[in-house]
Amino acid sequence: MDLTDLLNGPLGQNVVSSVSSQLGMSKTETTSAIGVAVPAILAGLAKNSQSSKGAESLNKALDSKHDGSLLDNLGNILQNQSSAVQQDGNGILDHIFGANKSAIEKGVAAKSGLSIDKIGPLLSTLAPIVMAFVGQQKKQSKTSAGGLGDLLGGLLGSTGATTSKKSSGGGLMGMVTGMLDKNKDGNVIDDLLGGFLK
Repeated sequence: MDLTDLLNGPLGQNVVSSVSSQLGMSKTETTSAIGVAVPAILAGLAKNSQSSKGAESLNKALDSKHDGSLLDNLGNILQNQSSAVQQDGNGILDHIFGANKSAIEKGVAAKSGLSIDKIGPLLSTLAPIVMAFVGQQKKQSKTSAGGLGDLLGGLLGSTGATTSKKSSGGGLMGMVTGMLDKNKDGNVIDDLLGGFLK
């Protein structure tokens, strides 16, 4: 499974409807913003996992708190525990992006066309969901800390030639990959973070 499956599948639809009602956004706005925000979070995780210390830290988080169980009851949790989810999400974003967090928020706002005041809550709501999704995939594929970079690259669809195949199908992921992979080298991560942090 990659990001296309997540965004276009039942889980993606559940996330869109839950987040749009929680944040008072239309489903179109939410879909557009999620299509930019989720790859940004995944790219940040992938960048962090490039160091052995970062990979170990992420691996520990995915084995404990973010093992995918959040996804089992997502709609209910977002409805009844949204502030706890956002608080957790803010911690995740601080850890992933550090001092670049506000630059990432501005980049997501610019690319999605949403106002900056909606992007902060959106990102903090999505971060635990993305972590849970990665944790679920890690568990299913029995990936260790050393394989997290490849796992995240696969989820992003940024493993060289596979990107053009996956993104050529159009749809939301095709649009996202087109926006983010500016130089068409198949590596969304460089373009995404580089573009936001210039």
